[in-house]
Amino acid sequence: MAGGNFIPGGGGDNPDEYPGKLTLKVTMALGGLFFLIGAGLNAAAIHISMLILGRILLGIGAGFANQSVPIYLSEVAPYKYRGTFNVLFQMAITIGILIANLVNFGTSKMSGGWGWRVSLGGAAVPALVILVSSMFLSDSPSSLIDRGKKEEAEQLLKKIRGVDNVNAEFNDLVMASEASKKVERPWNNLLFVRKYRPQLILSILIPSLQQLTGINVVMFYAPVLFQTLGFKSNASLMSAAITGGVNVGATFISVFCTDKFGRRILFFWGGIFMCIFQTTVAALIGAKFGTTGNAADLPLWFAALVVVCICVFVANFAYSWGPLGWLVPSEISPLEVRSAAQCVTVSMNMFFTFGVA
Repeated sequence: MAGGNFIPGGGGDNPDEYPGKLTLKVTMALGGLFFLIGAGLNAAAIHISMLILGRILLGIGAGFANQSVPIYLSEVAPYKYRGTFNVLFQMAITIGILIANLVNFGTSKMSGGWGWRVSLGGAAVPALVILVSSMFLSDSPSSLIDRGKKEEAEQLLKKIRGVDNVNAEFNDLVMASEASKKVERPWNNLLFVRKYRPQLILSILIPSLQQLTGINVVMFYAPVLFQTLGFKSNASLMSAAITGGVNVGATFISVFCTDKFGRRILFFWGGIFMCIFQTTVAALIGAKFGTTGNAADLPLWFAALVVVCICVFVANFAYSWGPLGWLVPSEISPLEVRSAAQCVTVSMNMFFTFGVA
């Protein structure tokens, strides 16, 4: 997955360094295209190699999309609503997870052995949405200014802000663009120049810690976990769907609270409650399963208690480390190294996702 993140693309880097650098909208379109091809290969797979290749292409597509979308949202959103716009990116991810869980539940009932093909091929739907919708997007004002299209950028800024007086913001963007053009090697600066060290460290730590919270252990293996707790196959899939629903619902909290209360307080309290309930889940499971992994028949109330604790854990992730893990890294880096920093963020996220999986 991480491989797609290092393709030069989007605003923020010096355009002279990469003469053929992709714009954000083209990067999104490529993400949708790779995802579409990968979904098609998986759905039509007749050999394990097709499944592996399809998954690789899906990962590349995810890398393109995760690198470009947060930057695009940060560049087009009004300053006071930037947090909300970027949290909606995480909201879309949680909705996608919920839909995937529901699709898996539905296709598990299909006869004839076609269920898994429908489930894997269903990824073509969001891929088409990304591919087609990216064709109707305009470039961001920052990207247009980087390419010397200042008049077009100013008109676009007036359009997306809905006002005629955008002089202050436009001048800030021009100054930031001119400053970024003086940086000839953004990757070298991000990695080795001391003034960018805080951004580099946070671009590494935030996505790494986001994955090390254990959220993907829950989201990836929820059906297996719930089946181990005594739920039947269909019930375990439905429990996973319930967890996905909690994920979506709790993300709404972040939509309304991120700009109102700030990022730091959500990071702090989300982390505290995640720690409490993750420890509780571990203690409950450890008490029943011990070190052997075997347990007598678990009472229904006990299994339900574990599910509730898992849902509370997921809810606290959904309003804090989930959306903020994408939002904060996209905000803290100056324009001249923003794209490179976002590449690091997404790559670390995917690397630790792979490690957890």
